[in-house]
Amino acid sequence: MRPSGRQTNQMRKVSFERNFSKHAEGSCLVKFGETHVLCTASLEEKTPPWLRNTGKGWVTAEYGMLPRATGDRMRREAASGKQGGRTLEIQRLIGRSLRAVVDLEALGEKQITIDCDVIQADGGTRTASVTGGWIALHDCLKWMETRSMIKLDKVLKDHVAAISCGIFANQAVIDLDYLEDSAAETDANFVMTGTGGIVEVQGTAEGKPFSQEELLTLLGLAGDGIKELVEMQKAAIAG
Repeated sequence: MRPSGRQTNQMRKVSFERNFSKHAEGSCLVKFGETHVLCTASLEEKTPPWLRNTGKGWVTAEYGMLPRATGDRMRREAASGKQGGRTLEIQRLIGRSLRAVVDLEALGEKQITIDCDVIQADGGTRTASVTGGWIALHDCLKWMETRSMIKLDKVLKDHVAAISCGIFANQAVIDLDYLEDSAAETDANFVMTGTGGIVEVQGTAEGKPFSQEELLTLLGLAGDGIKELVEMQKAAIAG
Protein backbone atom coordinates (compact mmCIF):
# COMPACT_ATOMS: atom_id res chain seq x y z
CA MET A 1 0.00 0.00 0.00
CA ARG A 2 1.28 3.46 -0.90
CA PRO A 3 1.44 5.99 1.97
CA SER A 4 -1.27 8.06 0.25
CA GLY A 5 -3.52 5.04 -0.27
CA ARG A 6 -3.38 5.49 -4.05
CA GLN A 7 -3.24 2.62 -6.53
CA THR A 8 0.11 2.02 -8.22
CA ASN A 9 -1.15 3.62 -11.46
CA GLN A 10 -3.11 6.44 -9.78
CA MET A 11 -1.83 10.00 -9.96
CA ARG A 12 -2.53 12.65 -7.38
CA LYS A 13 -5.36 15.09 -8.05
CA VAL A 14 -4.19 17.49 -10.76
CA SER A 15 -5.63 20.94 -11.41
CA PHE A 16 -4.82 23.97 -13.56
CA GLU A 17 -5.87 27.54 -12.79
CA ARG A 18 -5.23 29.73 -15.82
CA ASN A 19 -4.77 33.51 -15.83
CA PHE A 20 -3.54 33.42 -12.24
CA SER A 21 -1.28 36.45 -12.76
CA LYS A 22 -2.94 39.48 -14.34
CA HIS A 23 0.32 40.98 -15.65
CA ALA A 24 1.80 37.97 -17.48
CA GLU A 25 0.94 37.15 -21.09
CA GLY A 26 0.22 33.61 -19.90
CA SER A 27 0.02 32.07 -16.45
CA CYS A 28 -1.13 28.91 -14.70
CA LEU A 29 -1.20 27.71 -11.11
CA VAL A 30 -0.69 23.97 -11.38
CA LYS A 31 -1.32 21.56 -8.53
CA PHE A 32 -0.19 17.94 -8.36
CA GLY A 33 -1.65 17.02 -4.99
CA GLU A 34 0.19 19.10 -2.39
CA THR A 35 2.80 20.30 -4.91
CA HIS A 36 1.79 23.76 -6.15
CA VAL A 37 3.73 25.67 -8.81
CA LEU A 38 2.98 29.08 -10.33
CA CYS A 39 4.02 29.16 -14.00
CA THR A 40 4.12 32.50 -15.82
CA ALA A 41 5.03 33.21 -19.43
CA SER A 42 6.61 36.55 -20.35
CA LEU A 43 7.10 37.80 -23.91
CA GLU A 44 10.08 39.89 -24.95
CA GLU A 45 10.51 41.47 -28.38
CA LYS A 46 14.09 40.28 -28.61
CA THR A 47 16.14 37.11 -28.78
CA PRO A 48 19.39 36.08 -27.06
CA PRO A 49 22.41 37.73 -28.76
CA TRP A 50 23.48 34.48 -30.40
CA LEU A 51 20.11 34.24 -32.22
CA ARG A 52 19.94 37.81 -33.54
CA ASN A 53 19.24 38.14 -37.27
CA THR A 54 18.59 34.41 -37.62
CA GLY A 55 14.82 34.71 -37.87
CA LYS A 56 14.41 32.32 -34.94
CA GLY A 57 12.92 32.92 -31.53
CA TRP A 58 13.62 31.26 -28.20
CA VAL A 59 11.75 29.66 -25.32
CA THR A 60 13.57 29.40 -22.00
CA ALA A 61 12.69 28.76 -18.37
CA GLU A 62 13.65 29.76 -14.86
CA TYR A 63 12.80 27.74 -11.75
CA GLY A 64 12.87 28.49 -8.06
CA MET A 65 11.42 27.46 -4.72
CA LEU A 66 10.02 29.86 -2.16
CA PRO A 67 11.79 29.71 1.23
CA ARG A 68 8.91 27.87 2.95
CA ALA A 69 7.92 25.65 0.05
CA THR A 70 9.31 22.81 2.18
CA GLY A 71 9.19 21.81 5.84
CA ASP A 72 12.17 23.93 6.83
CA ARG A 73 12.93 27.41 5.56
CA MET A 74 15.43 27.42 2.71
CA ARG A 75 17.69 30.37 2.15
CA ARG A 76 16.87 32.25 -1.05
CA GLU A 77 19.43 31.48 -3.72
CA ALA A 78 19.67 35.19 -4.47
CA ALA A 79 21.04 35.67 -0.94
CA SER A 80 23.96 33.36 -1.72
CA GLY A 81 24.63 35.09 -5.03
CA LYS A 82 24.26 32.03 -7.24
CA GLN A 83 21.83 29.34 -8.30
CA GLY A 84 22.38 25.78 -7.13
CA GLY A 85 23.09 22.88 -9.45
CA ARG A 86 19.63 21.36 -8.91
CA THR A 87 17.93 24.61 -9.88
CA LEU A 88 19.98 24.97 -13.06
CA GLU A 89 19.34 21.36 -14.04
CA ILE A 90 15.58 21.66 -13.55
CA GLN A 91 15.16 24.94 -15.41
CA ARG A 92 17.15 23.57 -18.34
CA LEU A 93 14.89 20.52 -18.38
CA ILE A 94 11.79 22.73 -18.47
CA GLY A 95 13.20 24.86 -21.28
CA ARG A 96 14.23 21.82 -23.37
CA SER A 97 10.84 20.20 -22.86
CA LEU A 98 8.87 23.23 -24.03
CA ARG A 99 11.16 23.96 -26.99
CA ALA A 100 10.56 20.39 -28.19
CA VAL A 101 7.02 21.37 -29.22
CA VAL A 102 7.69 24.91 -30.51
CA ASP A 103 8.62 25.95 -34.06
CA LEU A 104 11.20 28.61 -33.26
CA GLU A 105 11.25 29.97 -36.81
CA ALA A 106 7.46 30.43 -36.80
CA LEU A 107 7.79 32.24 -33.46
CA GLY A 108 10.09 34.81 -35.04
CA GLU A 109 12.72 36.87 -33.27
CA LYS A 110 11.02 36.93 -29.88
CA GLN A 111 11.75 35.26 -26.56
CA ILE A 112 9.27 33.70 -24.16
CA THR A 113 10.47 33.02 -20.62
CA ILE A 114 8.55 30.55 -18.47
CA ASP A 115 9.06 31.25 -14.76
CA CYS A 116 8.19 28.31 -12.52
CA ASP A 117 7.98 29.27 -8.86
CA VAL A 118 7.31 26.47 -6.40
CA ILE A 119 4.91 27.69 -3.73
CA GLN A 120 4.61 24.34 -1.97
CA ALA A 121 6.64 21.19 -2.57
CA ASP A 122 5.61 17.58 -2.00
CA GLY A 123 7.57 15.80 -4.74
CA GLY A 124 7.38 16.15 -8.51
CA THR A 125 8.02 19.90 -8.75
CA ARG A 126 9.86 19.59 -12.09
CA THR A 127 7.15 17.48 -13.68
CA ALA A 128 4.42 19.85 -12.48
CA SER A 129 6.48 22.76 -13.85
CA VAL A 130 6.72 21.23 -17.33
CA THR A 131 3.02 20.34 -17.41
CA GLY A 132 1.78 23.70 -16.11
CA GLY A 133 4.44 25.56 -18.06
CA TRP A 134 2.93 24.26 -21.30
CA ILE A 135 -0.39 25.88 -20.43
CA ALA A 136 1.29 29.20 -19.60
CA LEU A 137 3.18 28.99 -22.90
CA HIS A 138 0.00 28.17 -24.82
CA ASP A 139 -1.81 31.15 -23.33
CA CYS A 140 1.10 33.46 -24.10
CA LEU A 141 1.06 32.30 -27.73
CA LYS A 142 -2.72 32.71 -27.83
CA TRP A 143 -2.26 36.28 -26.54
CA MET A 144 0.17 36.87 -29.40
CA GLU A 145 -2.22 35.39 -31.95
CA THR A 146 -5.05 37.71 -30.91
CA ARG A 147 -2.70 40.60 -31.73
CA SER A 148 -1.82 39.14 -35.15
CA MET A 149 1.78 38.48 -34.12
CA ILE A 150 1.78 34.73 -34.89
CA LYS A 151 -0.41 31.82 -35.92
CA LEU A 152 -0.79 29.60 -32.86
CA ASP A 153 -1.08 26.35 -34.79
CA LYS A 154 2.10 27.17 -36.71
CA VAL A 155 4.17 27.81 -33.59
CA LEU A 156 2.87 25.27 -31.07
CA LYS A 157 3.26 21.83 -32.62
CA ASP A 158 2.03 19.57 -29.81
CA HIS A 159 1.31 19.20 -26.13
CA VAL A 160 4.07 18.26 -23.71
CA ALA A 161 3.71 16.98 -20.14
CA ALA A 162 5.81 15.19 -17.54
CA ILE A 163 5.33 12.72 -14.73
CA SER A 164 7.50 10.93 -12.19
CA CYS A 165 7.51 7.16 -11.76
CA GLY A 166 9.56 4.92 -9.53
CA ILE A 167 10.05 1.66 -7.69
CA PHE A 168 8.68 2.02 -4.17
CA ALA A 169 8.35 -0.92 -1.79
CA ASN A 170 9.28 -3.23 -4.70
CA GLN A 171 6.44 -2.05 -6.93
CA ALA A 172 6.29 0.36 -9.86
CA VAL A 173 4.28 3.47 -8.99
CA ILE A 174 3.38 6.73 -10.69
CA ASP A 175 3.54 10.35 -9.52
CA LEU A 176 5.62 9.99 -6.36
CA ASP A 177 4.96 12.34 -3.47
CA TYR A 178 7.74 13.29 -1.06
CA LEU A 179 7.31 10.29 1.26
CA GLU A 180 7.68 7.92 -1.68
CA ASP A 181 10.35 9.91 -3.49
CA SER A 182 12.58 10.05 -0.42
CA ALA A 183 12.39 6.27 0.07
CA ALA A 184 12.16 5.03 -3.55
CA GLU A 185 14.52 2.33 -4.76
CA THR A 186 14.36 3.84 -8.27
CA ASP A 187 13.31 7.37 -9.16
CA ALA A 188 12.56 8.46 -12.74
CA ASN A 189 11.04 11.41 -14.59
CA PHE A 190 9.52 11.16 -18.05
CA VAL A 191 8.70 14.00 -20.47
CA MET A 192 6.52 13.11 -23.45
CA THR A 193 4.49 14.86 -26.13
CA GLY A 194 0.79 14.52 -26.81
CA THR A 195 1.52 12.22 -29.73
CA GLY A 196 3.62 9.93 -27.55
CA GLY A 197 7.10 11.14 -28.50
CA ILE A 198 9.71 10.88 -25.76
CA VAL A 199 11.45 14.18 -25.00
CA GLU A 200 13.49 13.17 -21.97
CA VAL A 201 13.96 10.31 -19.52
CA GLN A 202 15.77 10.77 -16.21
CA GLY A 203 16.21 7.62 -14.13
CA THR A 204 18.33 6.83 -11.09
CA ALA A 205 18.72 3.73 -8.95
CA GLU A 206 18.89 4.81 -5.32
CA GLY A 207 19.74 1.30 -4.10
CA LYS A 208 20.07 -1.78 -6.28
CA PRO A 209 20.17 -1.22 -10.07
CA PHE A 210 16.86 -1.51 -11.88
CA SER A 211 16.29 -3.86 -14.78
CA GLN A 212 15.39 -3.16 -18.40
CA GLU A 213 12.02 -4.79 -17.71
CA GLU A 214 11.41 -2.43 -14.80
CA LEU A 215 12.37 0.54 -16.96
CA LEU A 216 9.83 -0.49 -19.60
CA THR A 217 7.19 -0.91 -16.87
CA LEU A 218 7.89 2.63 -15.64
CA LEU A 219 7.77 3.93 -19.22
CA GLY A 220 4.37 2.30 -19.70
CA LEU A 221 3.06 3.85 -16.49
CA ALA A 222 4.40 7.24 -17.53
CA GLY A 223 2.88 6.99 -21.00
CA ASP A 224 -0.57 6.31 -19.57
CA GLY A 225 -0.21 9.11 -17.03
CA ILE A 226 0.94 11.63 -19.61
CA LYS A 227 -2.03 10.76 -21.82
CA GLU A 228 -4.25 11.69 -18.88
CA LEU A 229 -2.35 14.92 -18.30
CA VAL A 230 -2.63 15.92 -21.96
CA GLU A 231 -6.40 15.38 -21.84
CA MET A 232 -6.50 17.61 -18.74
CA GLN A 233 -4.47 20.25 -20.59
CA LYS A 234 -6.91 20.12 -23.50
CA ALA A 235 -9.86 20.52 -21.15
CA ALA A 236 -8.16 23.42 -19.35
CA ILE A 237 -7.41 25.46 -22.49
CA ALA A 238 -10.89 24.78 -23.88
CA GLY A 239 -12.50 26.33 -20.80
